[in-house]
Amino acid sequence: MWGNAGTRRWGRAIGLSVVVVLCALSSPGTVDATPVAAPDAGRGAGSVTQAYLVDATPGARVALRDAAGAVVGSGTVDPLGSFLVRDLAPGGGYRFDVSGRPGNVFAVLDGTTPPPEQLYRQTLSPGLNYIRVRDGITLAATVRLPVGKTMADGPFPTVIEYSGYQIAAPHDFLLGALGTLAQRPDPLAPAISTMFGGIVAPTAGFATVNVQMRGSGCSGGAFDLFDLPTVYDGYDAIETVARQPWVSRHKVGMVGVSFSGISQIAVAGTRPPGLAAIAPMSITDDLYSTGFPGGIFNTGFADSWLRERQDHARPAPGGGQPYARELVRRGDRRCATNQRLRLQTQDIEQLIEQNPTRTPALFDHRAPATWASKITVPVFLAGALQDEQTGPQWTSVIDRFRDNPDVWIKAVNGAHFDSADPQILGPWNEFLNLFVAHRVPRDNPALRALAPVLYEATTGTPGRPLVASRFPDARSWSAARAAFGRDPRIQVFFGSGTDSTIPGVGAGNLSAPWSAGFTSWPPSGVGAGQRWALDSDGRLTSRPGPASRVEFRPDPRLRPGGTLDVVGPSQLPWKALPPYNWAPIPGRSGVGFITAPQTSDVVAVGPASLDLRLRSSAPDTDLQATISEVRPDGRETYVTSGYLRASLRAVDGDATLLNPTRDWVGPRPLEPGFQTVRIALNPIAYPFRAGSRIRVTVTAPGGDRTSWRFDTPATRGRVVDTVALGAGGSTLALPIVPGLRSAVPLGACDGLRGQPCRPYARAFNGG
Repeated sequence: MWGNAGTRRWGRAIGLSVVVVLCALSSPGTVDATPVAAPDAGRGAGSVTQAYLVDATPGARVALRDAAGAVVGSGTVDPLGSFLVRDLAPGGGYRFDVSGRPGNVFAVLDGTTPPPEQLYRQTLSPGLNYIRVRDGITLAATVRLPVGKTMADGPFPTVIEYSGYQIAAPHDFLLGALGTLAQRPDPLAPAISTMFGGIVAPTAGFATVNVQMRGSGCSGGAFDLFDLPTVYDGYDAIETVARQPWVSRHKVGMVGVSFSGISQIAVAGTRPPGLAAIAPMSITDDLYSTGFPGGIFNTGFADSWLRERQDHARPAPGGGQPYARELVRRGDRRCATNQRLRLQTQDIEQLIEQNPTRTPALFDHRAPATWASKITVPVFLAGALQDEQTGPQWTSVIDRFRDNPDVWIKAVNGAHFDSADPQILGPWNEFLNLFVAHRVPRDNPALRALAPVLYEATTGTPGRPLVASRFPDARSWSAARAAFGRDPRIQVFFGSGTDSTIPGVGAGNLSAPWSAGFTSWPPSGVGAGQRWALDSDGRLTSRPGPASRVEFRPDPRLRPGGTLDVVGPSQLPWKALPPYNWAPIPGRSGVGFITAPQTSDVVAVGPASLDLRLRSSAPDTDLQATISEVRPDGRETYVTSGYLRASLRAVDGDATLLNPTRDWVGPRPLEPGFQTVRIALNPIAYPFRAGSRIRVTVTAPGGDRTSWRFDTPATRGRVVDTVALGAGGSTLALPIVPGLRSAVPLGACDGLRGQPCRPYARAFNGG
């Protein structure tokens, strides 16, 4: 979603792709000449749980009245002649009064009532279009045909990519990237983060429609960060696109990574009839879990991403996205008119400050986990388990798909873009061909040629050659569908970066040497997990000794910050794995506990929990727990981390022995004496080899995620946290899969993707 990459690497790779892939995808659309209404009392309209006013006199007093005449919102018309009220009850009889003058009457929409069918009878053509949605707002949308095709070759299988990045910019994707290399960026080229709709899907033989979220680019409305109007805009866009004569089967899919992956979950949850399937990558389960890991505000990636969203929502031509500024300057009246509500965008930073805990009314309907259980179409979901941007907690949505039989999950160790590695992108292509195009997946030389260019540009390393189809000779769709259906529902790839079978490719490559399949998350048989006690002398043991305790002084000053520059995350979201600043624990600022060498391989797959019996000298304390493997050669490999602000320690009714879920509301100061504080560890999928030792460390937050930073209060080493050990004390529970062993021997640890390696250094307490 989010982060920076090497522009020169991208440019070099794109230069190569011009040779191996056809480049002409689209041309700018026509300029709209719709006149702007003169300011007066304005025009009111209802959206989904919102009401907006446009074309009113700037500076005038305005009041929104409901059907009973009660004032339900008031304020001042902004300098662009607009006003907006949120969180309204659906129903008719609303009106805006401007300077005491009654306005037109309208209804606030409920979202679940479909608009009239004639709304979807809009005509879209290659290039830039504007799609009208149910509340009268129009969304910028650029249509791109499959590479090398014209309209005469249609109809085409079609997918939508839906995001708030610069996605509907109408110029050529590849030529725009070349312009960036030449330091002559094209303001009308789409952001590189929208490459799945801009180049990958068209190369795979799909027409794509790149739809711009409201409140960004040339789309109308106010940006609302996955609020209900944006969700139902997606429904309307799907229904409009599906009815185009050039769309085969009048069904569309959705594609995209990160921002345009997250958007798919809620939109699919509205169940638009024209939706065939979705293929999201690198999502999150909840905006809170990325924005507030463990209840602590993420001042790194999350903060920079929110700031960029705020900046991109400013009205053009004075602000906003480059293509909107340029089109307004060139006279696109529709784009100019669509800037009217931009000053009504909520102050996201203020919203965060006002909601330091997870306010259900703010977060629930914005959470992918809320919508996932409503999805009935086929789903292909992929993600990385050390994702440095959105985070690895996306696996929490897997169980929400339990009633949907057509779901395939791919998980891999690595960073944000590793969810699209060759072993995943090949089945992704098969999935779209089967469930969107409804055709047998065939070999695709152009996609195979694009893949190494894509990986060099985005990760700086190649992987194994892309297999576009594993069953190109299948005689029928049903035969190909049956073959694809034999893939496990959940497939976990292990050891990405250490595949030694790829000729000429060294450590760090974008491929995994082995995988395992499961039917559930966590896998059946894991049960309550395997439990170790935290014991004296830094031991982690299944046979705890007498009760004891250890004290440490968590100090965020001694934790390294993230190392990834997160300025401008939408433009270049991926790069070669960023450097990690995974430092040992200095002094008494943290504690470590370690097992004896394992007598056989143990493979952990699923959620995990560190259950501390904790006492603190402060009413609150911020903690980070990190799991690692200490190898026989004295090197230590990072596995995963978890975070918790102790005042948010209360778990909810869904908590299990492995997964201490919580609602993140109602913080309570720590009480005197020892109490249970369970730290939910981010999901694990890792083989601890025979001869290696499992380690857990506890410190202040910071250092283990390259772009996450934590708004944790300064302690200056004065806070003393005490952990109860031995019998009746603290324990670690890991999801060990019975009988599963690593398929490859322990190799060098330096090449693992997303998992840094360092010399093992003992903590002061011996672990």
